[in-house]
Amino acid sequence: MPTSPSDRAVYDLAVVGAGPAGLAAAVTAAGLGLRVTVLDAGERPGGQYYRHPAPGLGAARPEALHHGWAAYAGREAALRAHESAGRITYRPGHHVWTVVRDEGEDGGGDGGGAGRGDGPTRRGRWALYAVAGPEETAATVHARAVLLATGAYERQLPFPGWTLPGVVGAGGAQAMLKGGLVLPGRRVVVAGSGPLLLAVAGSLAAAGARVPAVVEAAAYTGYAAHTRALLRNPGKLGEGAMYGSALLRHGIRLLTRHAVIEAHGRDRVEAVTVARLDRDWRPVPGTARRIPCDALAVGHGLVPQLEPATGLGCATRSCADGTVALEVDEQQRTSVPGIWSAGETGGIGGAQLALAEGEIAARAVAGAPVPAALRRRRARLRGFAEAMGAAHRPGPGWTGWLRDDTDVCRCEEVPAGRIREAVADLGARDARTVKLLTRAGMGWCQGRMCGPAVAALAGAEPAADRRPLSCPVPLRHLAELPPAEG
Repeated sequence: MPTSPSDRAVYDLAVVGAGPAGLAAAVTAAGLGLRVTVLDAGERPGGQYYRHPAPGLGAARPEALHHGWAAYAGREAALRAHESAGRITYRPGHHVWTVVRDEGEDGGGDGGGAGRGDGPTRRGRWALYAVAGPEETAATVHARAVLLATGAYERQLPFPGWTLPGVVGAGGAQAMLKGGLVLPGRRVVVAGSGPLLLAVAGSLAAAGARVPAVVEAAAYTGYAAHTRALLRNPGKLGEGAMYGSALLRHGIRLLTRHAVIEAHGRDRVEAVTVARLDRDWRPVPGTARRIPCDALAVGHGLVPQLEPATGLGCATRSCADGTVALEVDEQQRTSVPGIWSAGETGGIGGAQLALAEGEIAARAVAGAPVPAALRRRRARLRGFAEAMGAAHRPGPGWTGWLRDDTDVCRCEEVPAGRIREAVADLGARDARTVKLLTRAGMGWCQGRMCGPAVAALAGAEPAADRRPLSCPVPLRHLAELPPAEG
């Protein structure tokens, strides 16, 4: 595969992703003397969490749209300083589609990490293949260690009308506001489950939208079983109080244990039907009501983005929120020697946890000690993340929202009835078999949108797909790959 002269260098560490975890890892590793490259699909650092307006939009105070902006600003400045000094090579617009072992000239080594006296120069080598820029040119990077900080994407649970224009993801609505300074509508219902809903509603209202209701499918009483995790994280309680006060200030009604079970409209969403849910998330008969709106921001938390980790064979674990994440040790190492993980790939936990894990991973790669306070912070924040996940985990009854004609896979237009037929009549018992029988998950998003729903309809636990390609790749890139040895 053709490479530029700079691509022939062998870096000590390649970081995939420039969100909170990737940024923290890159600047920490560079500060410890490692030569680092950062490959990120975005055009600017920050990831989805620290998404901010393009300079051309002339935003006077982009920090007003963010919580914890100072943490980003300091690390972004450090990234630029290390980049100027030649310690970090930052590559925006690079979609890494696979990572493969490449022994190269360095030879073996098992990437064992800190505490074994085998710093980055003693490890094997990895080749990272990427699609770069709008021209989709080929790029190859070589490194002795790889940190995967690929973040997460929204979990969507379909319902009748969810394909109408004006229905957007909750995180998508926030991205529109942060990145484009635009609102999804003037009257926006915010629905789904998870603490992101409160932040989205507050941001939209502060920007001028009318938010008639936040519709939360879970009940906050679910946190009562995790009192210790709450008390160990007073800052999180403070955030919750801040979001609650924002709802009161803007006159936003909070409906807990309710869900949007249908969206209505012709050319665009015009109203939603909201119903109370029982403990298993089944709609309670006789409780439905309509709320007029011109936009719906809906999401049920996040799902770790595990490509290309699963393609490498990294071990996974089931999380309290019903998603699948990478299994990592105390030094953020995955089960594959030489591959580290930080942030949402190891389980949804938020920006503060991602920052801590990114720093820990970088120190482990460099063979540097990890301060005890940093380890305690990670443990405290991870404990809260598990409590949060358990409180907002979708109940099994949500599939009762779906009519047989409701599209579950939007890309391939596969309705719920066809998936139910595959399960009841054709013997499908997992998402992969459903995919083979119905094409659900074979479209452009490769199951990112419909995967959790398909698994639930099949009666199976969510599982991580092992894909050789983590994003679309031009065929010419595959044709130009060097022949495999042996």
